[in-house]
Amino acid sequence: MQVKVWGEYACFTRPEFKVERISYPVMTPSAARGILEAIFWKPEFRYEIRQIGILSLGGQQAILRNELTSKQNKNPIVIESARAQRTSLILKNVAYWIVADIILTNRAIDPAAKYRDQFNRRVERGQYHHMPYLGTREFAAYFSSIDEDDVVQPVDMDIGTMLLDFAFIEDGSRKEMEFLRHDETGTRTVAGFAKPIFFEAKVENGWMYIPKERYQQLYALEGQDALRVD
Repeated sequence: MQVKVWGEYACFTRPEFKVERISYPVMTPSAARGILEAIFWKPEFRYEIRQIGILSLGGQQAILRNELTSKQNKNPIVIESARAQRTSLILKNVAYWIVADIILTNRAIDPAAKYRDQFNRRVERGQYHHMPYLGTREFAAYFSSIDEDDVVQPVDMDIGTMLLDFAFIEDGSRKEMEFLRHDETGTRTVAGFAKPIFFEAKVENGWMYIPKERYQQLYALEGQDALRVD
């Protein structure tokens, strides 16, 4: 399955920078997955990003934004005492070509082709569950089917270590967060922690390829290595 996404601004934050937001030069696989899930998602499957093509590399722009100094929770925040101005180095005028596979879970009763058709119909109609975004919610993403005029830029780039995605690991002894777990028994709220998965990213002739074995590592950490491809 394939989709074209673009937007005026984007920020795919590098995790090694603690305070200031510095964007990767290219969309991350986790950001691509988030866009696909915003368009169409069910607990019967997961997305694996196979490759990301650069239709428009865009440029960089530094901006100053107001941000919270602490995480928002159940208690109200007095913005005047919890506000900080931080600089962000973001991308401007970007466009990408996302290629992904649907991976069925043990909850699936229909073939992957059915879900692919549903996804393609929603793309053609411009439908989505919630507004897709390019890295952060302030930067809306627009999407469409791939057009015959879409051509990736002949870009070669050694990006280095890039975030692939997060493995959400259920662990009663390390209750750092709560999240939903979708398995054959249904949907339940569990406690645990998130572990980032990285890979060595490289763009060759306009395409960044994502190693499939990293997803197997993610599933093994989550205890969901029984996924199947249809």
